[in-house]
Amino acid sequence: MKDILTAPYMVEMIRTVTNMYNHGWDERNGGNVSMLLDEADVAEYLDTETAIREIKTGFSAPQLDGKYFLVTGTGKYFKNVQYEPEINLGIVRLTDGGETARLLWGFSDGGNFTSEFPAHMMSHAARLSVDPENRIIMHCHPSNLLAMTYVHTLDEREFTRTLWRMSTECIVVFPEGVNVLPWMVCGTNEIGEATAEKMLTARLVVWAQHGIYGCGRTLDEAFGLIETAEKGAEIYMKIAHLPILNTITDEDLHKLEERFGQKGREGYLD
Repeated sequence: MKDILTAPYMVEMIRTVTNMYNHGWDERNGGNVSMLLDEADVAEYLDTETAIREIKTGFSAPQLDGKYFLVTGTGKYFKNVQYEPEINLGIVRLTDGGETARLLWGFSDGGNFTSEFPAHMMSHAARLSVDPENRIIMHCHPSNLLAMTYVHTLDEREFTRTLWRMSTECIVVFPEGVNVLPWMVCGTNEIGEATAEKMLTARLVVWAQHGIYGCGRTLDEAFGLIETAEKGAEIYMKIAHLPILNTITDEDLHKLEERFGQKGREGYLD
């Protein structure tokens, strides 16, 4: 079989999490990423019938039964992934209606998948019901989006409108807006269920005082969504305390909708 470290999806995952760390989004062991894989792509590199061990997931996701995921590990630092991917990453196959994960590769130090695995899997299930091509769930802690949740109302419409007005590209990149959750305890099924519900109507979900979840068909799409929202939040945090002399108006945003063939979320523009 081929060397799993040469698989295009593995190369891209390592490159992306390294970039996330270099952006300052994933301090220490903060953040996690999961990628849905096709069985054919896994079978080129691994014996899909042989598991290293089985791990109970603590949740049920029947719609993901039999599916394969490349996922970051719990307690692992993104800065180390490029040097020791077989310790910091793992490939699992969900069985028993999602209640069991069969480890096929990785976590070679005896480690486990991210503590946010329930939130990832529930979000995968939600996004697949909206977009069957969705492959990526990405969670990280961008500083400016996190800071924004301390000083801005968490009303989703107002939060979205603020970001849209910070940069011309924002409404083009995430026309459905940004959904927001109030602070909740992380790593629980409860926050996983709440995030999945929000994922049904937007590809970006902000966790107040914590970070953000993004999704997409590719790593680039998910990364780019978060990157664009974070840039908007950065601009907001730089100008929020200053007199605003100019802005992008709702009329301007409607012009962007027309120019780029996008439609902002219903009811979010006057």
